[in-house]
Amino acid sequence: MTIRILAGASLALACALAPARAAEDAAITRLATCQDSWSDWSKTAPGKLKALGEHFRAGYAEKEGEAFFVPKKETSIAGLRVVQAFPGNVGMGVGFSLTVDAGYDRTRAVMERLLGKRLVKCEASDGMHSCELDIAPQRTFTLMAADNDKNHTLVGCYYYYEK
Repeated sequence: MTIRILAGASLALACALAPARAAEDAAITRLATCQDSWSDWSKTAPGKLKALGEHFRAGYAEKEGEAFFVPKKETSIAGLRVVQAFPGNVGMGVGFSLTVDAGYDRTRAVMERLLGKRLVKCEASDGMHSCELDIAPQRTFTLMAADNDKNHTLVGCYYYYEK
């Protein structure tokens, strides 16, 4: 009996001390990996687009004076913590992207497992590493990171991208 009590107390203590994991956001993951498209939904499924907007507003807050949103609570995609969300565009790209708290190599490996495909259309230039994978017409998965930032990588789905 005493052993059971000690084992139970040890398990409870271990659970209490275990680090909290960021909640996986399946809807945001599907957008960032081109499985879903808000651009398509704007033309064909306004109900889905509305539900997505409500989901996004519930989980992300606009960063004042910035072009990105931040998660209201610890959020992740494929185990990578999300630090920024760009729901409309980044520079010349229109789509949906996220900055994750992981370096380029780790993020690339995780995304390749998630997508089930290797990212082979990659380049390194101008202080950046990047990869692209065409998923569907007007949907390109993109991964990019600055050489001088070993801790953050941008991942996303671009519908129109000025090259």
